This record gives sequence, structure tokens and C-alpha cells, in this order.
Amino acid sequence: MDKVIASATEAVADIPHGASLAVGGFGLSGIPDVLIGALHGQGTGGLRVVSNNCGVDGRGLGVLLADGRIARVTGSYVGENKEFARQYLSGELEVELVPQGTLAERLRAGGAGIPAFYTPAGVGTQVAQGGLPWRYAPDGSVAVASPPKETRDFASRPYVLEHGITTDYALVRAWRGDRHGNLCFRRAAANFNPLAAMAGCITIAEVEELVEGGDLRPDEVHLPGIFVQRVVTLTAEEAADKQIEKRTVRT
Repeated sequence: MDKVIASATEAVADIPHGASLAVGGFGLSGIPDVLIGALHGQGTGGLRVVSNNCGVDGRGLGVLLADGRIARVTGSYVGENKEFARQYLSGELEVELVPQGTLAERLRAGGAGIPAFYTPAGVGTQVAQGGLPWRYAPDGSVAVASPPKETRDFASRPYVLEHGITTDYALVRAWRGDRHGNLCFRRAAANFNPLAAMAGCITIAEVEELVEGGDLRPDEVHLPGIFVQRVVTLTAEEAADKQIEKRTVRT
């Protein structure tokens, strides 16, 4: 029942080339930065990533992206990362854009064992009709386009069929966690972390504070340990190293 791993390097050591990863975070909030750094350090590539966004230039998943370690991204936001845009438009990176709420539900559904569901999001657009550029050719033409999706009417309203997402691994960050893998997320840093954790077959969580089993009250647990296989405890310095994408101050 003790799922604590000695280091982030050891925790990600078996992630192979070409693995699929669900990664928590939104922008730079709640990103599993230490696990991403460990994965980058071991040289794993060809990764197929499912995440709301792909970090920023030089931080988060942007570190893996800059070194050409990511082959495909399923996400809902591509802003704030110039290298992401460059790789996508030049045909180096395959990108599946998904409406944000749909992406969240696809991860949750996968983790809950639900293979597919219907949603009104995307009806009447290329999301449902197909034709979204997944990969460009070097000459700028579309090399791979999204396929059309099944649609169906319920109560005279059209819906599109979306499939649940499961991945080989998931990397997430939590505020507090116990040795059994029960996790508590703090405020906005929760974002996609619980959903990504549910979708991973092997979920690795970096926690800012490790507590003993039983120290978390049941109502404090945002994600039960059944979804988590490995826990890495951050140092005080690692836990405090949090950057802000855009700092706004008064004039």
C-alpha cells in the first residue's frame, strides 16, 4: 500500500519511447514540473501527450517539445508557445484540438470506464464534420485531417459522439498526498490534474506535502488512491518553484 518512490527519476524510469501520457496542469498552474524534468532527463521521445496545453517556451511540457520529444498532442489550447505553433505548422507535430469541456469529459470518461458519450459541443463544425488539420505537410497542405464523427439526435437536438481517453501513463501534481496515493489539490492547481490521473493506466503524482495514511480526512480527498500507483515527494525548493505565465501589476 506504500506507493512512495524515492525519486522522480526512478518513478518515470520505465516510461518507454512512444508512450501515451495524460498530463495535468493548466498553463503553468499545477503542472508536474519535476516529473516532466525527470522524463526529459532520461531522453524518452516519440511521446503522445494528452494535456490541456503544452506548457510554454522553456517550461513544463514546452521543455520536451523544444527537444522534439513529443510526436502528438491532444489538447484544447495552443497559445503562449511559439515553438508549438512552429512545429505544428511545419508538419513536425500532429495536433488534435478538442473543445476544452469535451477534453475534460473524455479524460474523466476514460478513467471511469465509459468508452464514449454524446455531447452538443462541436455540432455543426469541423469538430463533428471532420477536416480539422491534424498534421500539415512541409509545403503547407494538410497531410492528415480529422475524420467525421457520428452524430445523433436526442429530443430533437443533435449531439456528436466523443470517445473516452485512456493513456499508458499520467503525470500529475498535488498539494498534499498520503502514502496510499490519496491526493488533495489546492485551488486552481486542481484544473485537469484529477481527470488526467483517472485516465492513466499508471499514474505518477508529485506531491508538495506527504502525510501518513489516515492524516487526510475523507472530505479532503479529491482523488482516491485507487487511481494512483506512484507518489513522489517534492523538496521544499521544488514545491516553491512556481512560475506565472503573465504577471499583471498596477500602473
